Amino acid sequence: MAEPNGTEPHRNEPTLLNIEDDMRQSYLDYAMSVNIGRALPQIRDGLKPVHRRILYAMFREGLLSNRRYSKCAGVVGEVLKHYPRSMAIRRLLTVTPSAN
Repeated sequence: MAEPNGTEPHRNEPTLLNIEDDMRQSYLDYAMSVNIGRALPQIRDGLKPVHRRILYAMFREGLLSNRRYSKCAGVVGEVLKHYPRSMAIRRLLTVTPSAN
């Protein structure tokens, strides 16, 4: 479609971008996605996604409350197998009751 002055519009030309505004918006978008997706517990069960993964891994290994005690290395390995960058060991310590 021609412009009113009779020339064709220019396509794919670079536009000036204020890097400070773009970084601020990109950081805010990322921070909100992290908060919603990982950092805030969900209302339905009060768990963060990493805690839910740990409990599911424990369930799959048969580690239930009526079973014998087990070391946590198997659970951490199971979680890390599917989520390699997970902070599983640190989060596992926040799920367990404190040992006196």
